[in-house]
Amino acid sequence: MNRLAVYCGSATPADPRYVPLARATGAALAERGIGVVYGGGTRGLMGALAEGALSAGGEVIGVIPEALAATAEVANHACTELITVANMHERKLRFTDLSDGFLTLPGGVGTMDELWEAMSWAQLGYHTKPVGLLNSFGFYDGLVAFNRTMAETGFVRSVHQNIMLVDTELEPLLDRMIAYQPHRPIFAMAAEEL
Repeated sequence: MNRLAVYCGSATPADPRYVPLARATGAALAERGIGVVYGGGTRGLMGALAEGALSAGGEVIGVIPEALAATAEVANHACTELITVANMHERKLRFTDLSDGFLTLPGGVGTMDELWEAMSWAQLGYHTKPVGLLNSFGFYDGLVAFNRTMAETGFVRSVHQNIMLVDTELEPLLDRMIAYQPHRPIFAMAAEEL
């Protein structure tokens, strides 16, 4: 993996564990020689992620929509490269095009949108890249349980149940992402398999 799209919150939670987690993740990726593609902001976990990667000598590519880039002090001009795009749809497409996989840290609605799109696109066959979820501090326990419920109910086919790779620690999660073997996408299935 040369680059990972990293999804995380632009907010700074009151809980003091999250910002250092993002900063340490950025640094760990840089130390592994993995570049970061992220939302291009300076705030919250996003800013800490970029700061951690840059301070460790890593590549950081920010992809930010025009509306946010125009907002004072939001766009991170310290990035290795800052790409301004027209909208959120174009942003997510750039994340996919520029990365070799997707890593999700704690975040809010935007982070969930990005994670579910990466999973949906993998399930369909728009990409064959690993989708990792770092479940630090049990933040995503409910989401992991919900994903399991969707699978148990039959809304996620058995062949797609392991698209989302989950771990509570970054290093074993990265190892699993590197070893990821793509599944059979919906686009390659016969009608009777659907």
